Amino acid sequence: MADARRRRRAEATCLWCGRELGEQPTMGRRRQYCRQSCRQRAYENRTTMASAGLPEDAVLFTAGERQLLADKLFQVRCAAEDVATAVADGATGGELGALVDQLLATARDAEVLRD
Repeated sequence: MADARRRRRAEATCLWCGRELGEQPTMGRRRQYCRQSCRQRAYENRTTMASAGLPEDAVLFTAGERQLLADKLFQVRCAAEDVATAVADGATGGELGALVDQLLATARDAEVLRD
């Protein structure tokens, strides 16, 4: 049980940009944002959504953000295809390990939606 709580604390991410928050306090309210600027952007987003009559959980992207997300997802797919090809070709464990590490790094980068 304590291990699960530690894992959840270590995996907490900023609600605005998706960055890892790092170690959370054991007492008191848990952090939701990595920086004050992320907290401010989230507030602005909530008030804009409310004034536009959009649902609170709606997600809006600029055209540039949408393209960046599409590019990151394409990179993840390519990395996954590299792993699948290596498995089909009978790659060694070391080669597969390197490809999986690259896939994980690419996926982690894709998790960060905003800078």
